[in-house]
Amino acid sequence: MILRVRHRTGYSYQHPVEMATHMLYLSPRPLPHQHVLRDTIRSLPEAARVTEGLDHFGNRVAWLFLDSAHDCFEVVAESEVEVRFPDPPPVKATPPWERVAGWAATEAEVAEFTCPSPMVPVGDALRDFALPSFAPGRPVLAGLLDLNARFRRDFRFRSGVTGIATPVEEILRRREGVCQDFSHLMIAGLRSLGIPARYTSGYIRTYPPPGQPRREGADMSHAWVGAWMGPEHGWIDLDPTNDLVLAEEHVVLGWGRDFGDVSPLRGIILGGGRHRLEVGVDLAPVAD
Repeated sequence: MILRVRHRTGYSYQHPVEMATHMLYLSPRPLPHQHVLRDTIRSLPEAARVTEGLDHFGNRVAWLFLDSAHDCFEVVAESEVEVRFPDPPPVKATPPWERVAGWAATEAEVAEFTCPSPMVPVGDALRDFALPSFAPGRPVLAGLLDLNARFRRDFRFRSGVTGIATPVEEILRRREGVCQDFSHLMIAGLRSLGIPARYTSGYIRTYPPPGQPRREGADMSHAWVGAWMGPEHGWIDLDPTNDLVLAEEHVVLGWGRDFGDVSPLRGIILGGGRHRLEVGVDLAPVAD
């Protein structure tokens, strides 16, 4: 499926910003199952200098430098991406989860995704949360699918009750939150078992209520979990918010240890005072 993405971020400042530097994770990541056909990033005011590169995890990053005064700042990222995630292997073909955890301790490329990170702690309470899905000897994919389904069943999606800094332990206690919260909690549980897990930032196709047209700008950024199943089967992407194994309606921007590694836009500004933020995302098949 070919998906078209338009992501607009706008800031309005109380006072003029004299200078600014912004770091953007808004370019889809080329992958074997994700082909980037076209992508552009535009800003108003236009940046005096733009630098592009890759971060530690191989994600595409753009740095924008603005050196003239401005009281508004807008970034529009547009792309067309052909997506088809591979089908997962048969559950019984995947190794026991304990074996995966053992391998992870010696695999340099995945070991960092078993460690705590600034937004994802590990610990006994988080291990106890995940453990009911991982009986002794259970195939790792069976455990992953079970844990993924528990969020849809046992948690409530509710925006506005958590923020970027809400601790994972509070999400576990409240049993409610948004995609970022559920992803962080699932990752924390898996890492506490020794299973490598990473935070993935991107988009998901949404559908309007029956009989109603799609609303422009009504979609949002999304987050989900990548989990490692061993050297033979590699990574699988799981969406705990929607109890999905990714197929062809998600677009990957990038991944890291947690949200802090792949925040879509962050920066340093001189001046500005209070500000107002507006974000709008549209994602739809090109045929639409």
